[in-house]
Amino acid sequence: MRKKGVLWAASRHALIGAVVALGAGLSAVHAVAAPKTDVSIGMAIEPAGLDPTAAAPVAIGQVTWQNIFEGLTTIDRNGEVQPQLAESWEISEDGKTYTFKLRPDVTFHNGVAFDSAVAKFAIDRARGSDSVNPQKRYFASIEAVETPDPSTLVLKLRQPAGSLLYWLGWPSSVMVEPQSADDNKTTPVGTGPFKFVNWAKGASVQLERNPDYWNEEGAAMLEAATFRFINDPQAQAAALQAGDVDAFPEFGAPELMSSFENHETLETVIGNTELKVVAGMNNARTPFSDKRVRQALMMAVDRSMIVDGAWSGFGTPIGSHYTPNDRGYQDMTGVYPYDPEKAKALLAEAGYPDGFSFTIKAPQMAYAQRTSQILQALFAQVGVTMEIETTEFPAKWVADVLKASDYDMTIVAHAEPMDIDIYARDPYYFNYKNPAFNNVLQRIEATSDPAEQEALYGEAQKILAEDVPALFLFVMPKLGVWNKKLNGLWENEPIPSNVLSEVHWEE
Repeated sequence: MRKKGVLWAASRHALIGAVVALGAGLSAVHAVAAPKTDVSIGMAIEPAGLDPTAAAPVAIGQVTWQNIFEGLTTIDRNGEVQPQLAESWEISEDGKTYTFKLRPDVTFHNGVAFDSAVAKFAIDRARGSDSVNPQKRYFASIEAVETPDPSTLVLKLRQPAGSLLYWLGWPSSVMVEPQSADDNKTTPVGTGPFKFVNWAKGASVQLERNPDYWNEEGAAMLEAATFRFINDPQAQAAALQAGDVDAFPEFGAPELMSSFENHETLETVIGNTELKVVAGMNNARTPFSDKRVRQALMMAVDRSMIVDGAWSGFGTPIGSHYTPNDRGYQDMTGVYPYDPEKAKALLAEAGYPDGFSFTIKAPQMAYAQRTSQILQALFAQVGVTMEIETTEFPAKWVADVLKASDYDMTIVAHAEPMDIDIYARDPYYFNYKNPAFNNVLQRIEATSDPAEQEALYGEAQKILAEDVPALFLFVMPKLGVWNKKLNGLWENEPIPSNVLSEVHWEE
């Protein structure tokens, strides 16, 4: 009996140990299976600052817009205007008075309350004489900002602005408050679902969940997020394969997309964007001041070759500064289709029977370098010699091209949605001046009738297609690569962004 008791006790202890071990194993499995609460997002370009109201590069908004900063309105994933810090609005019959009802109980990350006085500060700052807002012109129609009470904001306009609600949803229109506004370039403070934590220059920006976010339904589902900056496409692919980043919403190497097919943990997602790749010409500089030269160069370009060679067949050719996603889009690629013989004849008519030479300032990004090399070969076929000068983007390009207009030709992907109006800006780096085009844009803003606006956008597209102030090449798709268990990222990009409020991991 004693031996049996000893054996039974030993067996009992063994059984208990096995159960404990099994429980520990199950706990470990459960711990492994638990969804992550943070995310690492890869980006090719590091922003030069973190205040989208102070500088134009889209990378700023891709980190901060809808994550840290919010506006009176916002643009949703379908490109539609939605209420945000303004919960509703009324527009007067003459289209010149906008009355906004602001949301109550909204605070900035530093505890300052958002109200009409703060909104007035933000808008006056954007439209003031010393404003550095990259979209300052969009506020030019505002004559006065009134604050009848803390929850009511009234904008008085000089003339109707049919796109005002849309513009107010842009990164450049986000709400900032007086105490922190001057420091937003390095330590941004907004009202959004994430708070700024740290910026390790050259490496990453870290955000954390805002526990006091005003919108319970729209609160962040993640506890933390990190944006990692990896310029080299091969390094981007390696970081994804190694799991060092969870997602690259804009993967920079289309030729490597096939390497992720049937991947165990990663998936590829191809969406659309507003990224219009154009080779801008200095219309104020000879020979590009001659419309015939610009038209000839357009006919020297085989857009399908550009798409295949520069972006591995991913992309949609365009004939004007407009994308198929935009309302009122018309296909203008047939206005000056690829025809090298006609191009040579037109160059001869313009006084260049033996061609000419010039330099293109091309940013270091892969699409710009590859496209430039193909353009170089295509232009050579019509007797035109083009030298390629690699120009660091954004700093050097902004200084030389955007600000100084010191260039012959350049190439860049314009990311702002519905930005056909850039050809009416004075000054702007194209140095294109056409009163008829400007008149069409003025008529667009003078009406709020969508059908009339779309017809006028069609007129604007046609003018640009015929005048060729830039070589209109193609629209880049959004090539996304991310973890299969990561949900909530935007497939398409109606506005440059990495909105994280709905991002979460599968359980």
